[in-house]
Amino acid sequence: MASKSLYVGNLSYSTTESSLRELFAEFEPTDVRLIGDKGFGFVDIPEERMADAIAALNGREVDGRALSVSEARPRRERGGGSGGGRRRW
Repeated sequence: MASKSLYVGNLSYSTTESSLRELFAEFEPTDVRLIGDKGFGFVDIPEERMADAIAALNGREVDGRALSVSEARPRRERGGGSGGGRRRW
């Protein structure tokens, strides 16, 4: 059974991985990750449950905040850059 990651944004800073897992319990989460104190996280659920989870939880108010739930996008590559942007001749 393949799983997909959901992006969950606009979380309260008091949200814990445990409470996020409980919120998604009916969709059988396999992994839950909060990203530091950034107010967002990721929940892995079976692929066939993804559309139902988004429909049920996107916009739902939790701790006074309307959640943003969508399919997670792949991380963008960040360029190494040469630092500072100043040219030296």
